Amino acid sequence: MPGRASVLRRIAVDTRPLRVPAYRRLLTGQGVSFIGFQLTSVAVSAEIYEITRSSLWVGLLGPVNLIPLVVFGLWGGAVADAVDRRRLLITGSLVAWLATLALLLHAWSGLENVYLMLAAVAVHATGFAVTSPTRGAIIPRLVPRERVAAANTMNFLVSAIGSVLGPLLAGVVLARWGFGAAYLADVVLFGAGFYAAVRLPRLPPLGDVVRPGLRSVVDGLRYIAGHRVVMMSFVVDIIAMAFAMPRALFPELAAERFGGSAVAFGWLSASIAIGSVTAGLLSGWVGRVRRQGLGLTFVIALWGLTVAAAAFAQDLWLLVTLLALGGAADLVSAVWRQTILQTYAPDEMRGRMQGVFMVVVAGGPRLGDLRAGVTASTFGLVPAWAGGGLLCAVAVLAAGLAVPAFRRYDAVADHPSRRGPAATRSQLGHRDDSEAEK
Repeated sequence: MPGRASVLRRIAVDTRPLRVPAYRRLLTGQGVSFIGFQLTSVAVSAEIYEITRSSLWVGLLGPVNLIPLVVFGLWGGAVADAVDRRRLLITGSLVAWLATLALLLHAWSGLENVYLMLAAVAVHATGFAVTSPTRGAIIPRLVPRERVAAANTMNFLVSAIGSVLGPLLAGVVLARWGFGAAYLADVVLFGAGFYAAVRLPRLPPLGDVVRPGLRSVVDGLRYIAGHRVVMMSFVVDIIAMAFAMPRALFPELAAERFGGSAVAFGWLSASIAIGSVTAGLLSGWVGRVRRQGLGLTFVIALWGLTVAAAAFAQDLWLLVTLLALGGAADLVSAVWRQTILQTYAPDEMRGRMQGVFMVVVAGGPRLGDLRAGVTASTFGLVPAWAGGGLLCAVAVLAAGLAVPAFRRYDAVADHPSRRGPAATRSQLGHRDDSEAEK
């Protein structure tokens, strides 16, 4: 029926960015390789808990990931503004792949050395710190500006699908074949993402090129500090992840409530992403929201409240459902935050913006892991889990509503194209690159 079709078009995910071949390959490669990445993430947490029987050690994965993410994320973003982004993406991907290979060899060796595992995780984080901001800076060069929000939604949707399939697959793989099989699958699946990077067109920098280094990083941070909308997009995400992320508590909860079931652990690990997938499939409305700052404030508060409620759920289905609701809110939040950065800043600043974005997006959950592990060891599982979610909701409402520029931000009226030639320069790349793919 015409009316029903019209409604579906308005709420269903916008797939028009897939018309650009380079973006289509990049998205497909990212989706396949991300399943392997999730296999490794779940396997590392489970293996460390099996060796140590301590959530604190699992929580230490947070700072081990965070330090390289901060250092090399900021540096990688600066480099992405000064070199061919295709070449940089290939280099960073190889570094991450070698770290996964090291985890595979460690599992096969039977050493059970936590320190070697943490070292491999740190190297993997270094590669991820380079590739993530580079990939984010590439997207506005491949698709037209009006399709950036849709492209971001599809990116997060594909990642969310990987975050569902990866942990669920990990539960089966770990139960039947062990940790080595999970790492081996990641090593193999990496090839899809590598192929997509190799097939990208050349992506040399646009505009003024600043030599990567401390000065260019400082320039990027200065840009953030001078634009409150950009600054607050980072602040609310740090609040969401540092206070409310319960991931480090999944092994302990699976052990206490579900008898250490690997399948239950897999469902817990996939639960947030299940909600993200559902929200992504029904995301046609997301790109039409103009008051994105106010929207971010409320969806992150919803994330905190659903996480807090999940701490008290005794049934696996209810726990997964509540965390999935939080995951849906998190998907919407991620799309709006990424779109603000990619459309607000000029191209010559995008790599650095994506570097900081990656540090916050990847580093925030690591801080959350550490917070969860420490507070659970001190106060117990439920207080650490529920207390973090409630603090998140209160803190994000206080912060988001207190800054008028963020609260009133309008994605159309406040777009940089209304502020001068810098925005025009930031839109030049996608047309040439898209034509080159035809």
